[in-house]
Amino acid sequence: MLLGGDIGGTKTLLGLYKPESGPRQPLAQTEFKSAAYPGLEEMVRDFLGQTDHTPTCACFDVAGPVIGGRARLTNLPWLLEEEALARDLGLKKVVLLNDLKAIAYAVPHLQADDLHTLNAGHPDPQGAIAVVAPGTGLGEAFLVRSGTEYVACSSEGGHAGFAPADETQADLWRHVSKKFGHVSFERVCSGQGLPNIYDFLRDTDYAPEPPEFGTRLAEASDPTPLIVQAALDDPAANPLCAATMQIFVDILGAEASNLALKVLATGGVYLAGGIPKRILPLLADGRFMQAYVNKGRFADLVRDIPVQVVLSRAALLGAVLYGFDHLEQA
Repeated sequence: MLLGGDIGGTKTLLGLYKPESGPRQPLAQTEFKSAAYPGLEEMVRDFLGQTDHTPTCACFDVAGPVIGGRARLTNLPWLLEEEALARDLGLKKVVLLNDLKAIAYAVPHLQADDLHTLNAGHPDPQGAIAVVAPGTGLGEAFLVRSGTEYVACSSEGGHAGFAPADETQADLWRHVSKKFGHVSFERVCSGQGLPNIYDFLRDTDYAPEPPEFGTRLAEASDPTPLIVQAALDDPAANPLCAATMQIFVDILGAEASNLALKVLATGGVYLAGGIPKRILPLLADGRFMQAYVNKGRFADLVRDIPVQVVLSRAALLGAVLYGFDHLEQA
């Protein structure tokens, strides 16, 4: 029996799986608030205490690079080690997997109801695939063909330098650089980045901030859900939130086609993570695609690449599939 986990900066989803039941039918599954626990071991013990099942192995995808079986999570103060987790949890083997590599691993197994098409394009069945996933942070990965199968590859491209596409974004870069120095795409294209855009617009007097909304933001432990919801529910009454999401969508479109060009992703671009499926109406109104195809001489190339929004929890699916494939003999 496999213990699978999607370890995010905000939420963690744990589940128990058997190969005969498949990766989409957990015997038990629970979502946890990541920051409520000092470490993964304590969370797993809580989860297993709620079930009558005992796993033998585990595969966890984590929001951060995995090097030598160790991972220091980007947006959580956790240091995870495969051998220590296996020992402390009484498991035969534990594998840590970068969360975007897990999503990439799942992509070839996604079904029609897992996806929403933004651009049909003309996919090349032998072409590379790009994955861009804004959630708490900004994850990126890609897949390349090896014989008859795809190989999922990790990346930390979300931490590459943000390249402004217009004067407003250039002013945004200057504003954010005063706070952080280096301005990565994650600083302006993720759950953590949305408040940076909002603060920039508010501080440069783009529009007045409603006092009641400003109070709610100041009291919120995470202002991002409030900004997103206000932009979706009533953009006319919340112009700062609406403009924040417009800039976010523009930056996401530009970075999606940046990665598409870098890996020549003629097999498709997949938008995963928690935000794209949440803001689907804002991605489907044409603004995203306008920013996506703004690639000068290569506009026609990226326009021909399919773009899909991943609607399901693909990271956990990928972690479980990876666990089945690599821990079978443990």
